[in-house]
Amino acid sequence: MGMTNAIEQERWHEIQLEIPCEYSDEASDIANMVVPYGIYIEDYSALEEETMEIAHIDLIDEELLKKDRTKSIIHIYINPDENPLEAVSFLKERLDRAGIENRIKTENCRLEDWQNNWKNYFHPTPVGKKLLIRPVWENDFDAGDRKVLNIEPGLAFGTGSHPTTKLCLETLEEYIKEDSTVLDIGCGSGILSIAALLLGAESALGIDIDELAVKTANENAAQNGFDNTKFKALQGDLSDKVSGKYSVIVANIVADIIIRFNKEVKSYLEEGGVYITGGIIESREGDVLLSFAENGFEIIERRENNGWLVFVLKAK
Repeated sequence: MGMTNAIEQERWHEIQLEIPCEYSDEASDIANMVVPYGIYIEDYSALEEETMEIAHIDLIDEELLKKDRTKSIIHIYINPDENPLEAVSFLKERLDRAGIENRIKTENCRLEDWQNNWKNYFHPTPVGKKLLIRPVWENDFDAGDRKVLNIEPGLAFGTGSHPTTKLCLETLEEYIKEDSTVLDIGCGSGILSIAALLLGAESALGIDIDELAVKTANENAAQNGFDNTKFKALQGDLSDKVSGKYSVIVANIVADIIIRFNKEVKSYLEEGGVYITGGIIESREGDVLLSFAENGFEIIERRENNGWLVFVLKAK
């Protein structure tokens, strides 16, 4: 490796994600939401069997034998231009939501440093044709004709920079009308709901199992001038907290949770309404398509960005 490559590599951030080995596949899918490249998995649960199979030998290095067989470690490498803190927060939120016990460790850069440098990674960003996402601490921007979405993401929730969030925002732009009523499942920072309101929706309801997400979303809505007659975020699960019907339902989460919600979403969708799903990595497309078909949804549109998929659906 040349000197330049060594220096470049040192600038990348490594995240080590420790999870019970039985959740390796599901956690890998979630890790791939952060980067569609550059992950590898340490899993020693079948160490003896695999060694015998490959090498036909039962002499195994002492250090390997000491490894915890019940845990897998997923190593994730974050590009130096991207915000590692957002990646950690995104992982934590999604793993907790999926009920996967996890421990996240970082190399090359301490979490405190990331927290201090957080704001350096997030700048005003135009999305689609009508919106500008603006972090509340940035005053130097020119929105032109765009609606400004002011956001304080906090340390735990999305800024709109992730490809799947951008795709959802661009998709909402095409489907929101003046009388739209929006249900945002797994609302996080509230970014999709607030965007919908800025695009002209009549009202939006966010639901999230995370208490901090709900607090962040309500604060972000107020920051954009929407009181609780226009936007409300509630903590809990869909069936516990939501009633009524909505003309636009959006769920930007992970494939497994979308598959679970597909079974009940139709009862919240107005006749002629649209169901927009994001957070789906390409490798899970087959599973998700099967679930749509089983639950009576027809695909109106499929959008793609960097291996991420967003579907627009209607009830058959």
